[in-house]
Order: sequence, then structure tokens, then C-alpha cells
Amino acid sequence: MPPATPELISPRSPRVLAARRLAKRNFRGKDRLFLAEGPQAVREAAGHSTGAGATLVELFTTLDAAERHADIVGAAREAGARVHLAAEQVIADISTTVTPQGLVGVCRFLDTPFEEVLAARPRLVALLANVRDPGNAGTVLRCADAAGAEAVVLTDASVDVYNPKAVRASVGSLFHLPVAVGVPVEQAVDGLRGAGVRILAADGAGDRDLDDELDKGTMGGPTAWVFGNEAWGLPEETRALTDAVVRVPIHGKAESLNLATAAAVCLYASARAQRASGGCRSVTGN
Repeated sequence: MPPATPELISPRSPRVLAARRLAKRNFRGKDRLFLAEGPQAVREAAGHSTGAGATLVELFTTLDAAERHADIVGAAREAGARVHLAAEQVIADISTTVTPQGLVGVCRFLDTPFEEVLAARPRLVALLANVRDPGNAGTVLRCADAAGAEAVVLTDASVDVYNPKAVRASVGSLFHLPVAVGVPVEQAVDGLRGAGVRILAADGAGDRDLDDELDKGTMGGPTAWVFGNEAWGLPEETRALTDAVVRVPIHGKAESLNLATAAAVCLYASARAQRASGGCRSVTGN
């Protein structure tokens, strides 16, 4: 497969240096660009666009990856991205993974203004308050996407959703649903409540049981689940902002659930309650 541009022989190429610095948050914020690594993320990025245009603006690929993923490279070109055929060392220098997969995309920020999230009158939202671990943030985003949530909101005290580890953990879901970032928790709760959304805090020490809430039929309305830091939980001042603090029941001997698992349980509980009359969408189409 012929290269789209001259091969990037040196890791010191200006294009490589510009991409490599996106591993750091301050440069991501300055350039409003982030990295998407691997075929799944690049494929989703190539098919995504915002009001600012195509999300994928640049793609670095080894010859081997370009041959194995010709459809992705073609989609990147169709999206208007600059495609660079690169040496494996170049990809290794840009990538933040131990074992690069040969494709690294440079993408525009794609977060949605919080006001647009509210204007869409969402029925299911994941609100990440003080979630600091990028892997947790990306995995919760993936769970929210799978459960059919209409948005994810990250407060100003939470991790950067464009952190490479968060992007990888989302497994492409970052490109599937609106994500609002940097919203103060009080503003997020007030705005969602004003949009008719019930605010539930997920906390292992909650005074309400998720199973009981489902049995009572209280889970069918528009809902935002607030998830906190895995190590510290939700501070009392955040819990006090919500309409109820709900715990996932532990029926066995496990001490607790990790953040992503608890988020999946809570989001799917709401999704099932909300869709009870219409049935759930099957990813297989069956």
C-alpha cells in the first residue's frame, strides 16, 4: 500500500513531536487535541464529527497496520484526516501503551456544552464527581453507553476524559454519546434537577437499597446517577445535594464492588426500569 505522505523516518519529526506531547494534559488543553490509539478507537474517531468538523484530524500508521486495517485508513482519508505512514519506532514514541497496535489518531476535543446536554432532556445520565482514576472514568463511560445513557458529565474535580488511559478504557464509547466536562457538581445537580431528572447517589453506605427501589417502581423516571471516587466515596456535601443515596446490595461475602461494576449495575437497573414497557434494544438485533 503506497504511503499517503512521505514516511516519517525520524521520531524527531515536528508532526511526531506535536502528537507525542498530547500525552500530557496541559498540551491537550492548549491544543484541544487528544490521542486515540488502536483500531477500535481510530475507527470510531474516523466516523465521528461535531459542529467543528471531523473529529479525526491526523492518523499515524505502520505499513503493516495500514494493510491489515485498510478500511480504517480509507475511512480516515474520507474524513479528511492527514494520513502518515510511519516507522514502528515513530508509533512507539507517540503511543502511550506498552504494546502499540500500529494506529494512533490525533482527534479534536468533542465534549458537549452542559447546556446542550440539558436541552436534550436526557432520561439517563452518569455524573462522575471527583473520579480521579482515568481507567475508571473510561470504563464508566463505556457502561453508560452500553446501558443507553444519553450523556456523561464529569465534574471539574474529575479526571481528564481525554487522558489516553481513559480513552482506551472507553473502548470507543467516548465517540458515541455526549460528554460534558468541567462542570461544578452543584451546577450539574441543579441543572439536571431543573431538567426534570431525579438525582441518585450511588454509595455503599446508602440508606436505600437498589433492589427495594426497583420493587417499589421508583426507578422508571429520568435519572442521573452520581458516582464518586472509588477510594473515598462521595463526600457528605455531595450526598446532601442528591434526592436519595442508594446502595447496591451485597448478597455474598464480598466487601464491596469497584466503581465500574457498581456503575454498571445502577445504570442497567435504571435502563431496565425505564424500558420495561417497550423492551430493551438488543445489540445482536435478535
